[in-house]
Amino acid sequence: MQSSLTPFRVAVIGGGPAGLMAAQTLAQGGACVDVYDAMASVGRKFLLAGRGGMNITHAEPYADFVTRYAGAAAALRPMLDAFGPGDVREWVHGLGVETFVGTSGRVFPTDMKAAPLLRAWLHRLRESGVRFHMRHRWTGWRDGALLLQTPDGELTVRADAVVLALGGASWARLGSDGAWVPLLAARGVDVAPLVPANCGFDVAWSEHFSSRHAGEPLTTVAITSTGADGKRFRKQGQFVVTAGGVEGSLIYALSAALRDQIAADGVATIYLDLLPDLPAALVAEEVARPRGARSLDSHLQSRLGIKGVKAGLLRECLSKEQYADPDHLGRAIKRLPVRLLRPRPIDEAISSAGGVRWDGLEGTMLKAAPGVFVAGEMIDWEAPTGGYLLTACLASGLAAGRDVLAWGARNIGETRRAD
Repeated sequence: MQSSLTPFRVAVIGGGPAGLMAAQTLAQGGACVDVYDAMASVGRKFLLAGRGGMNITHAEPYADFVTRYAGAAAALRPMLDAFGPGDVREWVHGLGVETFVGTSGRVFPTDMKAAPLLRAWLHRLRESGVRFHMRHRWTGWRDGALLLQTPDGELTVRADAVVLALGGASWARLGSDGAWVPLLAARGVDVAPLVPANCGFDVAWSEHFSSRHAGEPLTTVAITSTGADGKRFRKQGQFVVTAGGVEGSLIYALSAALRDQIAADGVATIYLDLLPDLPAALVAEEVARPRGARSLDSHLQSRLGIKGVKAGLLRECLSKEQYADPDHLGRAIKRLPVRLLRPRPIDEAISSAGGVRWDGLEGTMLKAAPGVFVAGEMIDWEAPTGGYLLTACLASGLAAGRDVLAWGARNIGETRRAD
């Protein structure tokens, strides 16, 4: 592919999963690879995400897996076909880490930890010749060279090709701050605005409710709402009431539709089914059952098991008259309206949506900047938690690495042979 006297040099900017997978692919293809990252060590978001159990991918049928990427599924499909959930597991096993499938279908390392996996991966990369440069923040270009800010001052680096894998704009303290957006915009790259994904939402709780129930989980509930596209959706799971809103797995799973609804309408209303396993007729019957001298709160707890935060939500979201009306109360238990005001700030989100638009790419290369490739959350896609984010980051990193090698063989090799 290249002259032995002048090796094909590639700079990878960003040491998250996408950047590291690109570096691995490039090194395996014979390129000379340097990884630059603004932080003191690579994979910081990867490590933090693994603190509660390192979810690496999902074991559901592949046809279902691909649909989790919604509007970007068709664009991502070739990357996922080349490196899908099964390939992720085999790759992890190749690093000496075994995996298992949890009851939810999520796939984890047997020890549930991210650190051993990252250590093994970095060891393999260093053995393959990949060089790492920490505390090197990319700030753009100067005369065709990469411009980097380092502890020792400004540095310019020339490379035959560049892979940008700088993440989105969530968890800025770990390196994903979205500072790359104006740098690419200045090169004529069309970037969809970065917005929070897998995020919580603000709700105007009363001080009384917030002080009593913040931090309490709502288990076995269902949410029904209507998206900005008019489609009705319903999903069952659990989430947490916060001091100023809601967050947690069920909210995250629906956050894209809820965020888009708020963007379109200024507000989103979700409807909570507090007892999704019971039919509405049975709930109505139990609420209307004579309660004698018992309070309504005691009656609901005795007949339907409603207590704690669920009972608090009913009093928070209903007027006194509605709460005292058995017909209205029975309906509200199965369809309690909660008004979401806005998504939480992007820096609090697990991930972000938006990024380099697909129509500005040729494969993973920027049409506006030949020789510059992108991977991971920098591209305009999003996915729920559950291993989907990591799988697509790895798959896009592999795709970027392969695209660089193919581009180098066509362009750099020809130029050097001509010289």
